[in-house]
Amino acid sequence: MTRFILIVLSCCPWLSTLVADEARPNIVLIMADDLGYGDLSCYDGWIKTPNIDSIAANGIRFTDYHSNGNVCSPTRAALMTGLYQQKVGIPFVVVAAEKNKAHFTGLQDIENTWPEVMRAGGYATGIFGKWHLGYYPQYNPVRHGFDQFVGYVSGNIDFISHIDQAGNADWWHDHKLTSEEGYSTHLITRHAVRFIEQHANKRPFFIYVPHEAPHYPYQGPGDKADRTVGGEFNNHGSREDKKEAYREMVVEMDVGIGEILNCLRRHQITDNTIVVFCSDNGATSLGSNGELRGTKGTNFEGGHRVPCVVQWPAGFPKGRINHQLAMGMDWMPTALGIAGLSEHAGRTTDGDDLTKRIREKQEVIERTVVWNGNTIRRGNWKLMLPQKQLKEISLFNLHEDLAEQTNVAVKYPDIVKQLIMELAAINAENKAVATAQPTSAPK
Repeated sequence: MTRFILIVLSCCPWLSTLVADEARPNIVLIMADDLGYGDLSCYDGWIKTPNIDSIAANGIRFTDYHSNGNVCSPTRAALMTGLYQQKVGIPFVVVAAEKNKAHFTGLQDIENTWPEVMRAGGYATGIFGKWHLGYYPQYNPVRHGFDQFVGYVSGNIDFISHIDQAGNADWWHDHKLTSEEGYSTHLITRHAVRFIEQHANKRPFFIYVPHEAPHYPYQGPGDKADRTVGGEFNNHGSREDKKEAYREMVVEMDVGIGEILNCLRRHQITDNTIVVFCSDNGATSLGSNGELRGTKGTNFEGGHRVPCVVQWPAGFPKGRINHQLAMGMDWMPTALGIAGLSEHAGRTTDGDDLTKRIREKQEVIERTVVWNGNTIRRGNWKLMLPQKQLKEISLFNLHEDLAEQTNVAVKYPDIVKQLIMELAAINAENKAVATAQPTSAPK
């Protein structure tokens, strides 16, 4: 039936409004940048975030949710494709510096993205905020399934002047570099709300709202611009009280999320709208990862176990805590499954459809997942090969040692051997099908 619907839609686009019936939910995916597991008040954190907390109260709070990467671009590549970022060819940060070959990397046309499938299925699609999956025109979000893009393509911009850390202006309306005054968090919210208002009760929509906060530069809404085109500046900003700036940035993001939630209520579409909030990786030392070891950039839990809350009043239970291991790459198969579009995902996704795990009270299902080619988890066992901040092969039992303080590799040599073999097999599979990336400016 789904295939028939898509064929009809391709022939008669005007039917999309009719096919996009009330049973197909809207989807709003909001993602923070460098927000830690111990930052939000709904995770017993130090920053009051009433609007994000309300999503948890009205839906699900995950305790074992993870970004696919411990830095920006890899997580976003996995999120958009449902695949390990290694398969997408983006296991590292796409950088602003043009002398670095990682600058030329981006999301290639061969990838079948989540928004592409949603749009083909009759959804209106928009992205408002950070892309970070390629600097060149062919990598622009509107080339990968989004009807509308307002935001920036680099890893971070000045919140006021919208200049990236290489000294380039970086604020776009679709393909057009645009000058638009305003604090970036406010602009992201404003455009997201406008998109909802344009499509509410007309056709289902999928919007991706990747916020800049609380990534550096650390600037609150009342601060001055620090960056100028081609100028010299401190990438982290001029504020001396950076931890307070971090708090202000998170609070302002939470206020904006409240505006999005209010917009859904105003148009009476809250019940049939899935709202997901998560982070792209763990916090830096300015934030808090709670009891977890490590920070952004490491494969310890503090680098990738992040907050995630989701609500869908018409489809998910209310006020539940979920302990299932979940990953960023799971949202694509989950959303496509709910929308009836799973068969159009392209490559078989590495992510899982979480719908049953969310809806029903079930035992936690054991999963095997990897991070960055050198870390693997199976159930409660986590094996880390020697890497950043770790000199020896280490095995942790996360059920007993969530803070990863006790290496039990010597005590369980058979488990170590099994996990090393599994890691090698997954790495080999990812490498065999990895999308090639250019090492110079694409034509």
